Amino acid sequence: MRKNVVKFFGFFVFVYFCLVMRVFASGEYVIFLDTNNIRSGPSTGYRVLATQNVGSTYYLKSTSLVADERQNGSCDSGWYQIDYNGSTGYVCSEYVRLGNVSYDDGRTPTTACESEMQAAGFPSSYWSGLCSLKEKHPNWTFRAVQTNLEWSVAVEKESACGKSLIQTSNSEYIDSSCSSREGSFRAASQKAVAFYMDSRNFLTEQYIFQFEYLKYDSALESSYTAAIDTMLRGASFYTYHLGLGTDFASLVTQAGKEMDFNPISLASRMRQEMGTGTSLYNLYSGVYPGYEGYYNFYNIGVNSSCVNNITSCGLNYAKNHGWYGAYNAIKGGADLLANGYLSNGQFNTYLQKFNVAPVNSNTLYINQYMTNIAAPSSESTSTYSSYRDLGLLDSGFAFYIPVYYNMSASIGNSPNGGVDGGSSSSPSSSAIGTIVSSAGYSMSNDKISGIGANTQVTALKANLEAIAGSGNVTITNANGVSVNSGNIGTGYKVNIKNSSETRTLTVVIYGDTSGDGVINALDLLQVQKNILGTYSLSGAYSSAGDTSKDGTINALDLLQVQKNILGTYNINQ
Repeated sequence: MRKNVVKFFGFFVFVYFCLVMRVFASGEYVIFLDTNNIRSGPSTGYRVLATQNVGSTYYLKSTSLVADERQNGSCDSGWYQIDYNGSTGYVCSEYVRLGNVSYDDGRTPTTACESEMQAAGFPSSYWSGLCSLKEKHPNWTFRAVQTNLEWSVAVEKESACGKSLIQTSNSEYIDSSCSSREGSFRAASQKAVAFYMDSRNFLTEQYIFQFEYLKYDSALESSYTAAIDTMLRGASFYTYHLGLGTDFASLVTQAGKEMDFNPISLASRMRQEMGTGTSLYNLYSGVYPGYEGYYNFYNIGVNSSCVNNITSCGLNYAKNHGWYGAYNAIKGGADLLANGYLSNGQFNTYLQKFNVAPVNSNTLYINQYMTNIAAPSSESTSTYSSYRDLGLLDSGFAFYIPVYYNMSASIGNSPNGGVDGGSSSSPSSSAIGTIVSSAGYSMSNDKISGIGANTQVTALKANLEAIAGSGNVTITNANGVSVNSGNIGTGYKVNIKNSSETRTLTVVIYGDTSGDGVINALDLLQVQKNILGTYSLSGAYSSAGDTSKDGTINALDLLQVQKNILGTYNINQ
């Protein structure tokens, strides 16, 4: 699964782009229905040119079948001739189907931007989202990654049991036929996988960074360290190392530069894997008995078989790979990402989860860093927030966005309730929903979440107005009184308006059942009394008490609130 270091990385990426950036015109294709061989002639006696995976697609040279030369039953139905790297290859017709497929859906561009997006390889269903971003950020560049895969086949493959997991209580997004799970994460259904694989659902400021090209950008070199500090501030593992006198953010920047990997993405990956609490203290402290001086900031080596032994799995991996000292551990993870993923064409977070356009075709649908289908969008949120807070959003970012054959013209609806497990809900199709998601928060029905405990009213308002415009956001407390300072709490109302829509959303901070914006003993007592039936939480406060998001307030929620107070668990907002 791990790759050797690839020298001359830039050359291979260049070649790769030359291969994947083609825009095909409409025409007859063969689409592989099963893993099968391309041969140099029409029988199994000819040499194998290549073995192709399910969903691979090739130009058809002729619709006429060529009879099997041996006539020995190796392919009774005959062979199709295909264009294979400029020469003729032969595939048994029993393992393919014909299709008239194209990335081009035939719509004529009406603006210069739409023409630009078409030239970049995007079908028209991508144009609106991309052109909205382009209008706001003229320095941004978008390129289509042509996967050469049939959309339905790719979704099916990424939905295989154990390959994609989700944290949700909604049975519609859980594959009940698959027993694979990691903690509270269950096997994701094809519907859930399809939503997160459809790039068009994430063409917003907040979510576009899952497609960011992740090589080190010298133009941003002077800003990297400050951005990392902003991203990681408040996370326990970061605070711990600052307390040891370590300039942790500078170490991340240095490791990224040395490995030619975007250090912002490294920091985002650490935050995603370590969380912000202290539950993984043993992995980042360097003091665990038998593993003194070893660190694993990326949670690498920990999988479903390690649920009850996370520390030893993670630290064994660190020790076996020489991750002694904080910098070596940071650099080790960067090395793995650069040489195990970037060198394979997995040059953004999306492709590290959904490996649909690899340089090495043998790794198609495997060599995937994470199983959580929401991880790319969650990391994108952190990256966006850091760039936004430092005023870097107008930098010349490059985004490479996958496109598949036979995608529907329409964009799928957001799964109800946010199937990403609470890190940040899927983008909403409404104008206000777009404002909320672009600011880094979640909207479901008339509730707004994704707001951390101890968040100031001024901070929430500023983040929303950065998208909605100054003066378009007002906040009132639970009694309807306008507020401009102090903590934002559960039950507060956020009124957002723009030219086409006005919405009032009720704040939900998970764990804050008392509505004071902090999670403390009072909230613990209220959750306990609600379970015992001596106190009743309702409305937004009931939602806040359901910290596990399983639809009921129970002992698990009580335990999560307790652990949050003790600092051993961080409630997912």
